[in-house]
Amino acid sequence: MLNTFVVYVEDKPGVLTRVASLFRRRAFNITSLTVGTTEKTGVSRMTIVVDTDEFGARRIEAHLYKLINVLLVENVTEQPAVFRELAMVRVAATASERSHIMDLVRVFRAKVSDVSPDSMIVEITGTEDKIEGLLQVLAPYGVLEIVRTGRVAMRRGYRPAVSERPTSGLAAAAAAGEISYSV
Repeated sequence: MLNTFVVYVEDKPGVLTRVASLFRRRAFNITSLTVGTTEKTGVSRMTIVVDTDEFGARRIEAHLYKLINVLLVENVTEQPAVFRELAMVRVAATASERSHIMDLVRVFRAKVSDVSPDSMIVEITGTEDKIEGLLQVLAPYGVLEIVRTGRVAMRRGYRPAVSERPTSGLAAAAAAGEISYSV
């Protein structure tokens, strides 16, 4: 089963290497990995897709929290969330085929990004199924090249910013006033 993790990390050199090495050491294969900046300076957001069962997903989450630069880990697989991917597809297109290809592109709500004498670049954003569907209808024309971003995910509804949320059990207990600091 594909599990999707949203991981907030400090935006520092070497963090991506440490996260990827964790998956390598534990023998988990990363299906998709995307990284980008967030609304908060100094924090990056990783979306990691891994093929594992529920037990493996819990192990991954626990191991990620052991990394110093990891601020927050969310497994959004079973959560109400929006999942998207971007793909650019170079398809062979003669002058006579262009209008047919453009009709297909419109049906999938994609767009033509570039046209050359012998090919077109089509850009599509959507779910993996939508992208696979477009690839299937373009296959007879000759798909020359594909580039895909990998999955990105965002939970539905309001979620407090990373800086507003405790990142560990101890921090959560301190925020709730459950820890006494008296000696």
